Amino acid sequence: MGENRNPKTGLKSILGGARHNRFYGGFRGGSLAGWVFVSDLLAVNTTQHHLPLSLSLPRMSKMWTNFAKRASSTLRNNFRVCSLSSRFCEPQTSARVKSYPFQGFTKVGVSRSKGHASVAEAIESTDTEDDHDEVQKLLEEMAKAEEHKLDSNSYKYKMLKRRQIKTETEAWEEAAREYEELLEDMREQKLAPNLPYMKSLFLGWFEPLRNAILADQELCNDSKCRMSHAPYFNDLPADMMAVVTMHKLMALLMTNSNGVGTARVIQAACQIGEAVEHEARIYEFMKREKRTAAHKSSHLAPAEERGKLTEENEEMDKKKNRLRKRVAGLMKKQKKQQAMGIVRGQDDWKPWGQEAQVKVGSRLMQLLIETAYIQPPANQFGDGPPDIRPAFKHTLKTLSNDSQKETRRYGVIECDPLVQNGLEKSARHMVIPYMPMLVPPINWTGYDKGAYLFLPSYVMRIHGAKQQREAVKRAPKSQLDPVFEALNTLGNTKWRVNKRVLCVIDQIWANGGCLADLVDREDVPLPEEPDTEDEAEIRKWRWKVKAVKKENSERHSQRCDIELKLAVARKMKDEEGFYYPHNLDFRGRAYPMHPYLNHLGSDLCRGILEFAEGRPLGKSGLHWLKIHLANLYAGGVDKLSYDGRIAFTENHLDDIFDSADRPLEGKRWWLQAEDPFQCLAACINLSEALRSPTPETTISHMPVHQDGSCNGLQHYAALGRDKLGAAAVNLTGGDQPADVYSGIAA
Repeated sequence: MGENRNPKTGLKSILGGARHNRFYGGFRGGSLAGWVFVSDLLAVNTTQHHLPLSLSLPRMSKMWTNFAKRASSTLRNNFRVCSLSSRFCEPQTSARVKSYPFQGFTKVGVSRSKGHASVAEAIESTDTEDDHDEVQKLLEEMAKAEEHKLDSNSYKYKMLKRRQIKTETEAWEEAAREYEELLEDMREQKLAPNLPYMKSLFLGWFEPLRNAILADQELCNDSKCRMSHAPYFNDLPADMMAVVTMHKLMALLMTNSNGVGTARVIQAACQIGEAVEHEARIYEFMKREKRTAAHKSSHLAPAEERGKLTEENEEMDKKKNRLRKRVAGLMKKQKKQQAMGIVRGQDDWKPWGQEAQVKVGSRLMQLLIETAYIQPPANQFGDGPPDIRPAFKHTLKTLSNDSQKETRRYGVIECDPLVQNGLEKSARHMVIPYMPMLVPPINWTGYDKGAYLFLPSYVMRIHGAKQQREAVKRAPKSQLDPVFEALNTLGNTKWRVNKRVLCVIDQIWANGGCLADLVDREDVPLPEEPDTEDEAEIRKWRWKVKAVKKENSERHSQRCDIELKLAVARKMKDEEGFYYPHNLDFRGRAYPMHPYLNHLGSDLCRGILEFAEGRPLGKSGLHWLKIHLANLYAGGVDKLSYDGRIAFTENHLDDIFDSADRPLEGKRWWLQAEDPFQCLAACINLSEALRSPTPETTISHMPVHQDGSCNGLQHYAALGRDKLGAAAVNLTGGDQPADVYSGIAA
């Protein structure tokens, strides 16, 4: 498979010499690191964590820009890139090989005439006189299959797109409708005791919060109203605002880094306000679309309805005329940028800005705090009134700076312990707006043009920094095109859930966790207070209580995180495939826009996810799958040579088969791995291959995560032609992978 077996292969061969390999690549952590198919893996001197190549996308000097362009060009020309548009990136031609255009990939069959498992292996065949016919035959077979696939999938794509649009535009509305229906059922049939704990809480808070928002909206309609949030508070119906407020705040309380059950006021206000604005924008767009559709069919409507539509249309015409006059006035004053901004903003939506988002979010939080209450389970022996208390409270915390001897106070929202106890069970009832997409994301073409079909999407995460947003908008398109292309390639990679691994995880989690890096689902019991008046013993007991509470808080946070990831996995497990739109942070590092279950996550996430489009392993793929499994086992095995790692895998084949067949009932060898769930997935894939009559033709969906060896030092070594530094970070070959940190420590 075009595999470069020279142990001294370096950076030059990666950028210019690797030929006809299959690469599913992604930018992560500022480096060209990501997912490589085990079939025909990029054959360079690398381990799982030591790929000698790093590209930093943003703010490059001219030299780094040229370097990135060259690498990008090499990827386009030398590798088959998995993209949703199903483009075939032609390999470089040579005297012996000729390239043919191709319109997409299907599952590649095996060439019966010569036993090649892929086009790339046919290209690498040593029978030069038959290469042309062999490659052409495979390409024609794949082209026919792809043409048939496109015809048969057009209806399927439309159905998936319809589901995607519904998910993006109606998630909050459906949640609000569900609460309304549950309220009605509860009044009529007393269904509340049968509801899950957190859903019953949401239901109890929904109606009072909605009514409070309605009352506030009526006040905001008054022309004399001077409340700062008034101009924006009627952009969304009250029921949808209530659902957004509850769910966004609960999501923050579940995932906050400062501890489960607390969230900073300013952070919560920003996120709630932003979510309300996004939903209001979608709501306004959908309302306008419905109005347009109604106008088209108005000739069939009764006279009274036609009259209403006519009045609405006249109002819209007046608005358009005012807009035209404003644009003409700006053009006369030579204010072209402002005029073009109005023309481009045909959705008539003026962004709120962060200040307005905070005002709206703060008011909604205040209303939730005032209306949301919780009642502990009734004590059947108690004679007093029921203990009803607020579910949330606003408090102040003090942050001290020892170096500057300063203290700073900030506001936090805290939930009642009874609410906190139910947080980890609420993931399945949460509305998660930015889910993985069922259809290919829209290609990025501008700052806010790309990714999701309707949900507001931005190519850079600016967190309110206007200067960063303006810098991206001012950047020349030619400078951003390579970045857009990289993000589009990442977003067009199709994933699916590995059901066998998910089934094992569900079994472990149902049995209490505490296995394979899954947190224990039970809290550590608090130590009993000592029956003594000794101050030293009491002080020691207090420290133990503090440590146990901290441990339980961390466990609670981890349980919430796992529940969110598993909720997404269970929702997506029956999908044929899904996609992760990507965007950048301010340093140019690319991340999936969906935050919970993604390929850059923990071992749990990576074990659950696999490529949706499988490929035959090929001869070199089986070789690399064994290396990959040894890398995942780690524990020093990943520091061996390639031959040493292959030998390790082959010496543990019985353990690998046992892990695949009986992951929880057998010897559980996979649990000893450093990355147990990824190791289990690799055991399953390798077992299937080795039990096949022809292992090379086994279809593999296994991704291989790779990263550079200290990317920054690799750049310095390459720039300075530093041979010693290059050897320390694996830019030059060796019998075993080098570890720069061990070298420094020595």
